[in-house]
Amino acid sequence: MAEQKNRHIAFICSKGDLDMAYPALIMGWAALGNGVDVTIFFTFWGLDLVTKKRVDKLEISPIGRTSFKMSLMGLPTGNLGIPGILSILPGMTAFSSWFLKWKMKKLGVPPVREYIEMLHDAGAKMYGCKMTVDMFGLKKEDFLPQLDDVVTASDFIDMTDGAQIIFI
Repeated sequence: MAEQKNRHIAFICSKGDLDMAYPALIMGWAALGNGVDVTIFFTFWGLDLVTKKRVDKLEISPIGRTSFKMSLMGLPTGNLGIPGILSILPGMTAFSSWFLKWKMKKLGVPPVREYIEMLHDAGAKMYGCKMTVDMFGLKKEDFLPQLDDVVTASDFIDMTDGAQIIFI
């Protein structure tokens, strides 16, 4: 009888905004909890999630986000009206970032660094994109210790043969 291969899901994280960090981390954690193998590939600004100097400084800017529904002192933000105009004021990125982190903490959602540690400890494999690392002039010591290695896109494709791949 042939050995059955475990389900496998792979995430490609290409964005370093605070709100774009969480989808792969949350879904990866849920997948691990369901016994699914998880691999995460960080490329371009997604490398910020595993870069020591950036991981704790991720932000979310309300500018240009047409679907940004976070309330600002009870007023919905958007492209039209006073709340939308408020998004261009100095300090709104810092405020929006603080507000999202506060909401996540209130819900018991771990910060990005802690999520990376939890995923690693639970068996997720995490890789940085070699081309992006070279392009940005980064070195192995710039990354969190949870990053398993820096690999080429081709290596990642080989590692995730048969996996469901989600691009974020």
